[in-house]
Amino acid sequence: MSLRVLILGSGGREHALAWRLSRSDLVHSIYVCPGNGGTSREAKTSNIDLPASDFPALVDFAIKNDISLVLPGPEQPLVDGVEAHFRKVGIPVFGPTALAARMEGSKAFSKAFMARHSIPTAQFRVFAASQFDEAVQYVKTCGFRVVLKASGLAGGKGVLIPESTDAAIAGLRELMVESVFGDAGSEVVVEELLEGPEVSVLAFADGYTITPLPAAQDHKRIGEGDTGPNTGGMGAYAPAPVATPAVMEQIMKETLQPTISGMRKEGFPFVGMLFTGFMLTPSGPKVLEYNVRFGDPETEALMLLLSDDTDLAAVLLACVERRLDAVDVKTRAGSAVSVVLASHGYPGSYPKGKPITTGDLPPGVFAFHAGTVQEGEATVTAGGRVIAVSAYAPTLREALDLVYAGVERVSFVGKTFRRDIAHRALQNEQAAPGLTYAQAGVSVDAGNSLVEAIKPLVRATRRPGADAEIGGFGGVFDLKAVGYTDPVLVSGTDGVGTKLRVAMDAGIHDSVGVDLVAMSVNDLLVQGAEPLYFLDYYACSKLDVPVAAEVIKGIARGCQEANCALIGGETAEMPGMYQEGDYDLAGFAVGAVERSLILPRADIRAGDVLLGVSSSGVHSNGFSLVRKIVELSGLSYTSQCPWDDSTTLGRALLEPTRIYVKSVLPAARAGLIKGMSHITGGGFTENIPRVLPKGLGCYVDASAWELPPVFRFLMKHGGVEPLEMARTFNNGIGMVLIVDASIADKVVSTLTDTGEAGVYRIGEVTSRSGVEMRNLSAWTSS
Repeated sequence: MSLRVLILGSGGREHALAWRLSRSDLVHSIYVCPGNGGTSREAKTSNIDLPASDFPALVDFAIKNDISLVLPGPEQPLVDGVEAHFRKVGIPVFGPTALAARMEGSKAFSKAFMARHSIPTAQFRVFAASQFDEAVQYVKTCGFRVVLKASGLAGGKGVLIPESTDAAIAGLRELMVESVFGDAGSEVVVEELLEGPEVSVLAFADGYTITPLPAAQDHKRIGEGDTGPNTGGMGAYAPAPVATPAVMEQIMKETLQPTISGMRKEGFPFVGMLFTGFMLTPSGPKVLEYNVRFGDPETEALMLLLSDDTDLAAVLLACVERRLDAVDVKTRAGSAVSVVLASHGYPGSYPKGKPITTGDLPPGVFAFHAGTVQEGEATVTAGGRVIAVSAYAPTLREALDLVYAGVERVSFVGKTFRRDIAHRALQNEQAAPGLTYAQAGVSVDAGNSLVEAIKPLVRATRRPGADAEIGGFGGVFDLKAVGYTDPVLVSGTDGVGTKLRVAMDAGIHDSVGVDLVAMSVNDLLVQGAEPLYFLDYYACSKLDVPVAAEVIKGIARGCQEANCALIGGETAEMPGMYQEGDYDLAGFAVGAVERSLILPRADIRAGDVLLGVSSSGVHSNGFSLVRKIVELSGLSYTSQCPWDDSTTLGRALLEPTRIYVKSVLPAARAGLIKGMSHITGGGFTENIPRVLPKGLGCYVDASAWELPPVFRFLMKHGGVEPLEMARTFNNGIGMVLIVDASIADKVVSTLTDTGEAGVYRIGEVTSRSGVEMRNLSAWTSS
């Protein structure tokens, strides 16, 4: 293969990319448009003099010169849609479409994307330029220091960090009223000021796979000690020690992969270099901004870190051909540093045309040109950032010694540079920072975010006696507001069992909360009690706020179905106690019943009728066996459900447990029911005897109702005998009521009036202990 590559741009980044590509055996020739005084000196490389914004002319050049890959350096061509121009003529571009480039071109768009996909970032609001008064009010009332960002491209200068509220209002006036950044300020992002070390993560992406390079740290300020105005970058080094393997794993899991997956799902897959700025806050890495191209001056360092057997051209090709997972991107151990040499006066006005002399550079040191041009035999300055001197060495200190030795070999009038590149890493070497609770794996901020997310859900469970407000040290319930005469309190606690494993494996978390409530309130109901309030316990290794919020959404839904208030709970984040991504649940319910209506009654006798109330499915018991049967069946939880082609197997098995409070409690309060049995683990044979007086038993007629399809599936694929089914599952009957035979029809009618469609006469109480299962053959007939 003989690749002909067209690089768009003229900076040190483009020189570094040309240098690296020139080393590839796959590359025949490289053209840089417009290039600089250094790019044309590289092997296989020449500059072309075309306007970088004249896309038709660039396409014409590419066709005539048989270009096989285009590599844009800066962001503007990508935002302006250069990718589509080359795609129309069949030439691939290592860079995103204009739609995907909005991630850098519009901060308002990218922040909204992060919010949609729960990607960690600062709190924010977006305001149109016409909403100056609203933005001022937000700054005054938001409760945190703010950062102001022009939403559009502003040459890296559209970010203001005011020191006070007054300064923030003045900054808003500059952006929104005075339009100091032109159209870039047509929308303004006002966001929370984050604190912590910053890192830049550049990652190759092909729309599906994303592969990050080691994290780098940039130095934006012109002056040493991070003083003076912001610049395009005065130097960088990689890898940044603060980006530990654990931090990088977290960045990959919480940001990079969700970003690539989210962009693809929303219809603008990302191909190219995703360059993400992070703040490593005490509660974890949070995104500052996305860029959609190679960083500068990070690239000048990172190209030196690529291993000798990593072919940059092969990696770029794999990305544009959507097969990044087929190539290895390897880096070598050690450190790389780049130091930018700038013109005097930068980032303000500066002179041009100053001759540059470069002596022999030490081995391992490179001078990547940026703002330079060739005038005859001389190379002269032509920009603010003139040259990036870069070096690699086995250690950071050795790399710094090398790079500054190289800086001394480059001369021009007004040469300005920082002598403290990598000072943060050196300080960290001298004084390791103390650990935080977040670094130990517990995020207080995540817990607070969850509380805020669920408050509206909890409020929806209000009922007489409870205001359903959370956040205090305990929940409060006013018994006087309920109106009981001689109440007895009844309490219950339960979990969801290994149904949780199915939920986690299937990635469906919105229903197990209903199960959690159902398992406890149904146990209160069988004692005749009305559920009053509920509390939950959620435990995990690392709190995933969206997942936890989905679970608690289900809990709130269950409480509404049971007419009980969710008055509190506990979220326990316990690193090392659970596998990553796993969680456990426990629920606690308290109810009340008039003393005279406590169940079971003592007058249960032989001849009383058993009424079965239908279940919604497997409910929350027997899932250890269910999971084994699914494994034996060869199906997965994402497979189409065998008995309901409108859903998946996982979703069908996770159908939440029925809550019987609203349909059954009126009959219990009317004195129509002698006893109730909640059919949970142990099925009919273990649960019904729990409410029968000593010496009595019952029979259950398995032909009295139709065995639901889910249980036929379990019998068939598990080879489970009918009697084993009867003592393991509910088999379609979730609650059994014991009533006097003379009023059985009245009870059925009462339940039907409350909306119960499936009520069956399934058996009778007998004078013989135990449970006799009759007509089990009905479950095996087709």
